Amino acid sequence: MSDRTKLLQELDQRYVWHPFTQMSEWEAEPPIVIERGEGSWLVDTDGNRYLDGVASMWTNVHGHCRKELNEALKAQVDKLEHSTLLGLASEQSILLARQLVAITPEGLEKVFYSDNGSTAVEVGLKMAFQYQQHKGFSDKKKFITFRHAYHGDTLGAVSVGGIDAYHEIFRPLLFSTIQAPAPYCYRCELGETDPATCGMGCLTELGRLMAEHAGEVAGVVMEPLLQGAGGMIVHPAGFLKGVRELCRRHDILLILDEVATGFGRTGTMFACQREGVTPDIMALSKGITGGYLPLAATMTTQAVYDAFLGEYRELKSFFHGHTFTGNPLACAVALAGLELFEKENLLENLAPKIAYLEERLAGISRLLHVGNVRSCGMVGGVELVRAKSTREAYPWEEKVGVRVCREARRRGLFLRPLGNIIVIFPPLVITMEELKFLCDEVEAAIRVVTEQPAAA
Repeated sequence: MSDRTKLLQELDQRYVWHPFTQMSEWEAEPPIVIERGEGSWLVDTDGNRYLDGVASMWTNVHGHCRKELNEALKAQVDKLEHSTLLGLASEQSILLARQLVAITPEGLEKVFYSDNGSTAVEVGLKMAFQYQQHKGFSDKKKFITFRHAYHGDTLGAVSVGGIDAYHEIFRPLLFSTIQAPAPYCYRCELGETDPATCGMGCLTELGRLMAEHAGEVAGVVMEPLLQGAGGMIVHPAGFLKGVRELCRRHDILLILDEVATGFGRTGTMFACQREGVTPDIMALSKGITGGYLPLAATMTTQAVYDAFLGEYRELKSFFHGHTFTGNPLACAVALAGLELFEKENLLENLAPKIAYLEERLAGISRLLHVGNVRSCGMVGGVELVRAKSTREAYPWEEKVGVRVCREARRRGLFLRPLGNIIVIFPPLVITMEELKFLCDEVEAAIRVVTEQPAAA
């Protein structure tokens, strides 16, 4: 280990507070300090390489330090680094908005920029609320959310979340919501009931909630096809389309959080396109710039937009904005990334990778301490359990998921777990050889930690 690495580690532990991290444990061992990236790999300050198995927090699409994206950023920084969208327009934000309208589901016509996934959701919530007020539905002030949901860490996004470990402590600060059951249960995975039937049962309950509360609900907020931070929980086919129909029936806005699922992650450009669904409002971020820069967009329909039009004195404007809204650097990189989708036929080339990942996960599911596996496009989740037959969970304090990820890191693979769920979320440009390495090392790490605890 170099003296430079030691110094950086010391400075990190002295000054940096890391997200979702128990810092007393972080300070107990020297951290890895990443210096550069190459394709699907991260390289630390001592030259050690790690396959980026979580796409740098689910953001990376085209690989690290991609030449085309670097050039787009360099060209833009010599023209304009930033100007506000409050009272001015800017070239790159205009061009990107046109492209987003072209590739998102038909009917989404307007783009409101912000900075990250949480703010994109916050924008959608405030937009839906204010829309209902302008339409004269003054009682429509609540949102229907789902158990296990995660939409970000700002207070509005936390209010519509459903993961107690993350959200419960902040409950006194949050607005109230109506929570629906997630379209998933362990009985489905154990084969005791059909997942589609169970999912449709949840749809029935959602319909009951909508009918009962239609007069007070502004919108339904959900992640399409799968719930990410809730454990990579995959919804049954048809559930999203069913929610869309219910929202239309009860005159409730459908707000889709495509922050994690957008930009090719599920095999189509956006997850909702797999079921032919157009939401009323859609939140985008993460992969929008290929993992380069913070940027988010909240898309909506002409009908929602029109409700905000009026005379200046009516105060119908959408009173929301961010300092770096529509930042030209981020928009320029996003445009270059969208060009790569088309130039390299990225979506078409995902099919064999998705098939291979599903095949390997099926094999991993047979391991002694794997309760089940979940997959949707280029997303995988492996649930670790103490006893396969009973689905007995490992106690939280044993940190089995953390230990598996540490073992994987020792083998040159960076992962980050969700409790005892091992998440697989690589850059979309990962090669078949790299994907094989990823799956091999995930399986090996699980075996070492769960079947040979002494070695772990």
